[in-house]
Amino acid sequence: MLDLLLTLFFAFLGGVLPALIWLWFWLKEDKAHPEPNALIIKTFLFGMLMVPVAFVLQSGLNFTLLDGGGEEIIAKGGFVAVLMIIIWAFVEEWVKYVAAKSGGLKSKSNDEPLDIPIYMITAALGFAALENMLFIVSPLLEGNLAEAFLTGNMRFIGATLVHVASSAIIGLFGSLSYFYSENMRKLYIFGGFIVSVALHAIFNLFIINNNDVAYIGFITVWVFIVLIVILFEKIKKMKLTKI
Repeated sequence: MLDLLLTLFFAFLGGVLPALIWLWFWLKEDKAHPEPNALIIKTFLFGMLMVPVAFVLQSGLNFTLLDGGGEEIIAKGGFVAVLMIIIWAFVEEWVKYVAAKSGGLKSKSNDEPLDIPIYMITAALGFAALENMLFIVSPLLEGNLAEAFLTGNMRFIGATLVHVASSAIIGLFGSLSYFYSENMRKLYIFGGFIVSVALHAIFNLFIINNNDVAYIGFITVWVFIVLIVILFEKIKKMKLTKI
């Protein structure tokens, strides 16, 4: 029992602490008008709760569309494999958006353009935190500390940032349309979803069964992270006036 508790504790540290480090980094971007801590925590927790929701939806689609053979089909490659990767990416982006909306996006504190990507990123990091924990638990239970450590590090610079970047894109599209009509905002958000899912799917395509070119997926994500930081600075300068 003690061993199990220690395993869960180390998995918690390896999964949640890196996500909190990234959260601290992104919240610094909003230090001029920070969001309430209660809403940040709420959004982060909602993000974590969406991991089992995503799993159920993805598993349901796998059995409905591919009779449960999704992993084997993806391993073989081809059009169907690419399509499933895109669908699974969309599921994860959608549940993270739901988490952000249930957390802070619907609150009165969402009162400036930068708040939208902040809540989206917070939900994404909550999602990544629990997902990372689940990936780390398996090697820890097997006593493979080196693999657990490597998995945690790779997810810190890869998968976690994919969730951040893809959710931030949706949030930034929402920011850029902040002062437009409701219909125009919906159109922008839809565009954000397309770019977001495309980035997420491209990353997954490069890292699944493509060890020789996996670095391209990591580079692509880091390029988007740099662009997102630049856009954050641009949005900070937006005038709070109706267009």
